[in-house]
Amino acid sequence: MSQISETSPQNSFTGLSRLKLFLALSRTPHGLLDMCTPAFGALLWLGRFPSFFTVIIGLVTTFAGYTAVYALNDVVDYKVDKEKAARGGLSSTGSDLDGVLVRHPMAQGFLTFKEGIFWSIAWSLLALIGALILNPVCVLIFVGGCALETIYCLLWRVSPFRTFVSGAVKTSGAIAAVFAVDPNPSGRYLIFLFLLLFFWEIGGQNIPNDWSDYDEDHQMNAKTIPIRWGLPIANNIILITISLTLGMGAIIFYVSQVNYGASFVFLSLAVGGCLLLLPALKLNKSRQRSHAMALFNKASYYPLALLMIVLVKILF
Repeated sequence: MSQISETSPQNSFTGLSRLKLFLALSRTPHGLLDMCTPAFGALLWLGRFPSFFTVIIGLVTTFAGYTAVYALNDVVDYKVDKEKAARGGLSSTGSDLDGVLVRHPMAQGFLTFKEGIFWSIAWSLLALIGALILNPVCVLIFVGGCALETIYCLLWRVSPFRTFVSGAVKTSGAIAAVFAVDPNPSGRYLIFLFLLLFFWEIGGQNIPNDWSDYDEDHQMNAKTIPIRWGLPIANNIILITISLTLGMGAIIFYVSQVNYGASFVFLSLAVGGCLLLLPALKLNKSRQRSHAMALFNKASYYPLALLMIVLVKILF
């Protein structure tokens, strides 16, 4: 009888719906937005499109890498997610981008743990092959990103400083992309690119997500910034890091090897204000979970907006 109950959720998904479970494992809707960061980082520095070969290999490698790392998150967090599912925490999809598809399909029994591991490993191998073709440095960055993602997951009940690890992970794709199009990029550019994405991840993604999960995380003894230091301090950290993000977003256009001009800096500040600062101010004023989710969702589009700004320069 127990075997029937365990396998029935899996059997209810076939064909395309089953593929969606694997895409949900990798949080593909959100992942696609995150994949704009490598394109932004590379094109902002280069000022033009690289060769067709580099574009194709880069796109495949980027998709494979992000798909693998997001799946790795669920593989490492499998036991924790199972505990959340047992408490009913995964019974309904949230209003955030991570919940567009099924949330944590392995923990809910829709995919087996072995299937999740196979999915993550398969995409990791493809990402490694692509990274090796583009630049061996990209291989080291990808492996380092996977290691940091694992550490980040394991620190959930250990330290709120894991948010810094998350920030580092989110920068890895963009840094690797720059090396993919230029084996000798400017160190100054890489530093500001790192800081831009680091602060964006902390203030626009990680802490707002932990903010919205406050009640559930508190029950499970998680060590996140909102729980460890309280929501008011978490709000202040969000405002500080988002302000730094806007600053880095302006400076990054000046340290590129291409002259973008003041108009592009203004556009960067404008999209940062709309997608990051205004939602953060609203959250700081209301201190409502819905506004934390709104900040998370709007901030997720920030890399795409920056990429669009760069494409305007390249195309026109």
